[in-house]
Amino acid sequence: MSTYLVTGAAGFIAAKVCEQLLAAGHTVVGIDNLNDYYDVRLKDYRLAQLLGQPELADRPASSGSRFSQNKSALTNGAGTFIFRYLDIENLAELSALFAEFKFSAVFNLAGRAGVRASMENPYVYLSTNTQGTLNLLECQRKHGVKKQVLASSSSLYAGSSLPFHEEQSVNTPQSPYAATKKAAELLAYSYHQLYGLDISVLRYFTVFGPAGRPDMAPLRFIKWIDEGTPVTLYGDGAQTRDFTYVDDIARGTILAVQSLGYEIINLGGGKNLFSLQQVIALIETALGKKATVQVAPLHPADVSDTWADITKARRLLGWSPQISVAAGFARTVEWHCLNRARLRSLKV
Repeated sequence: MSTYLVTGAAGFIAAKVCEQLLAAGHTVVGIDNLNDYYDVRLKDYRLAQLLGQPELADRPASSGSRFSQNKSALTNGAGTFIFRYLDIENLAELSALFAEFKFSAVFNLAGRAGVRASMENPYVYLSTNTQGTLNLLECQRKHGVKKQVLASSSSLYAGSSLPFHEEQSVNTPQSPYAATKKAAELLAYSYHQLYGLDISVLRYFTVFGPAGRPDMAPLRFIKWIDEGTPVTLYGDGAQTRDFTYVDDIARGTILAVQSLGYEIINLGGGKNLFSLQQVIALIETALGKKATVQVAPLHPADVSDTWADITKARRLLGWSPQISVAAGFARTVEWHCLNRARLRSLKV
């Protein structure tokens, strides 16, 4: 079995990638800086799951993460999980980690997410998404780790015609977030050209599922509707997203660890288009409750619609989504209901 480095291991997608790698019997070294961009208790929940401690600690968010110590923690099961509290912006600590372990590949899933937040603090997006990626590429070059799977975003396609495909020009990013993701892709390409690194760049489309990010609509909408809080809807709710269930995204991410050279690949629903109005209806049905909606102006950095052309993912990876949007939201609502008491104080 292989030993993989997964960055941003406490994150939504990365935690699911770790889970699937562990189930296949691999050793996973997960690193995360456990920043407070969103409620760190949710990150702790995901780590606790990976470490065989399935709980969502009921404590103040201000207390920080209980995993923020630079030490290993192991889990039993098919594979072995080792967690290190480590920031990819810290080149010295990252270099020491590469010297300690012989990695078969790197899943670079760490990064600052959020289009709107990137407009408020663009510097941290540049340092994490771009400088952090450069640090990993340098460590790979020096330690002979040829493969990286790099998480990118469908946000790069803003302003492009539908459906979005990998050959479209994405040289006019509409947010600092998208610009830093584009920069990471370009750095990865240069290291492929110069040093022969094998890089699979994955552009994700609106990922959702249990324990999702609380700054995204799915978890927020479920929590608000369940608690009787008015749902804040930006725009008229007719805007559509190509929703993709997190288990499918994690499976595609792991498939991309094969040798491909340098490839950019969309992972999305593939015309699995649902409007925010339809999402609210799905949640209402699953909860058996009606939503109260309040409308706010559409943010200028938001796009009206997303739609992934996944022809390349089918051809290169043999991948396509298996879980429907309706089934995915039913599972997500079920998880919410099981964790309702402790999610009540979660900051969204």
